[in-house]
Amino acid sequence: MPAIKFNDVYRDFDTKNGGFIALDHVSLTIEDGEFVTVVGPSGCGKSTMLNIAAGLLEAAGGTVTVDDRPVNGPSPERGVIFQQYALFPWMTVTGNVEFGLKVAGVDKRERRATALRMIDMVGLTDFADALPKTLSGGMKQRCAIARAYAVNPKVLLMDEPFGALDALTRVRLQDSLLETWSRDRRTVMFITHDVDEAVYLAGRVAVMAARPGRIQQIIPVDLPYPRTEEMRLSAEFAELRRQVWNAVHHQPTTVEGADS
Repeated sequence: MPAIKFNDVYRDFDTKNGGFIALDHVSLTIEDGEFVTVVGPSGCGKSTMLNIAAGLLEAAGGTVTVDDRPVNGPSPERGVIFQQYALFPWMTVTGNVEFGLKVAGVDKRERRATALRMIDMVGLTDFADALPKTLSGGMKQRCAIARAYAVNPKVLLMDEPFGALDALTRVRLQDSLLETWSRDRRTVMFITHDVDEAVYLAGRVAVMAARPGRIQQIIPVDLPYPRTEEMRLSAEFAELRRQVWNAVHHQPTTVEGADS
């Protein structure tokens, strides 16, 4: 059964410079347990697509379903992780990870146990009582990932989650994410501008075309899991990277500053 299905999704926006089409009848199916990355030129509508799947934005036409149920707003079954962390600065790591469980009415003892388990999963046990201002960027993002996992979502929607991190931290978090995904096989839709990241993480890469946004090409990544550092240096990886790079970058330039 498809976990996430975009069916003929259309979305336009009005701006002070006139209207524009962000998504032009986009269709994409992500299977249960699949890890799909979405790449494309700046302004092609990647984030718009994810925000519609998250229920944070409405489509003007077409439908998005999760497990055959229409997306009509945010839901705990869809964990969303953004580039900006979005942690509560006055809460500890544990408090942030517990937050969604508290909103859901989970018993205090159970939510604390779940939060500590998720914190351990992302390697932040020694910082469980720390405030976000004391954490590095990578640690903040690990906290955000733990918070998303804590409510046991059916799918994870990740919008450039590692985009603001240094290269070494980014690689480490990619490996950490894949290790966690390999254990539970949640469905992941992952937006990125980074071609290497797209290939390294995914089972399939969806390449979007420049405005108006649409799916231009789906590139299967026929590399086994677990992914390794040696795999990044292989001829097979280089060829896949070349295919994705050509699909993304040999497109017309879009308007500067448009939605990603």
